[in-house]
Amino acid sequence: MKEDSYNTKLSLNQQPARSHQMCRTIEEYAPAVDHHVDMLSSTSDDLNLIPPLNFAMVDNGIFRSGFPDSANFSFLQTLKLTSIIYLCPEPYPEANTEFLKFNGIKLFQFGIESYKEPFVNIPEDTIREALKLVLDVRNHPVLIHCNRGKHRTGCLVGCLRKLQRWCLSSVFDEYQRFAAAKARVSDQRFMELFDVSSLKHLPIGECSVLHRIN
Repeated sequence: MKEDSYNTKLSLNQQPARSHQMCRTIEEYAPAVDHHVDMLSSTSDDLNLIPPLNFAMVDNGIFRSGFPDSANFSFLQTLKLTSIIYLCPEPYPEANTEFLKFNGIKLFQFGIESYKEPFVNIPEDTIREALKLVLDVRNHPVLIHCNRGKHRTGCLVGCLRKLQRWCLSSVFDEYQRFAAAKARVSDQRFMELFDVSSLKHLPIGECSVLHRIN
């Protein structure tokens, strides 16, 4: 549920100490009120609910996908998102930023570069900081996305599954279902070696995903 006040600006100073170097946020805007004009036409919503590429529900209040475009905005509105975790370094498109502004959605950007094997380098600290945001129920409902919703998103979700005590074969099966022919051995190796121990002791009340399994 969104906080009562929407005029508070999020700044890098409000992120965990280590996030200054890896996470960028945009301001939280008040959602538009009584807008029955069609920034997004509401008369034929049922016909226009198109999910983004590789969209899926990860857990209660947690979703994943590829990069959403304007054709997906009506669908995303039905999720009543509080925040989006964006895993690419490129600036967020203006149309997407306007959508966030209109709907009062926070954006957390973690600029993980995209590389092809054998030069893949997934920053463990960045994934760890992103996971903390995923686990914090104050950010739910949350959408995690990169470009295609395969590798960077797959690694973040895979590390979440390790926290949820999934066996590795199930973690890899889910990763491969989204990555398909583009599955990377390096990604799976990263998930296998990722240390989740430091994330098991987050403050009570912030990690409902973990509470259901502990």
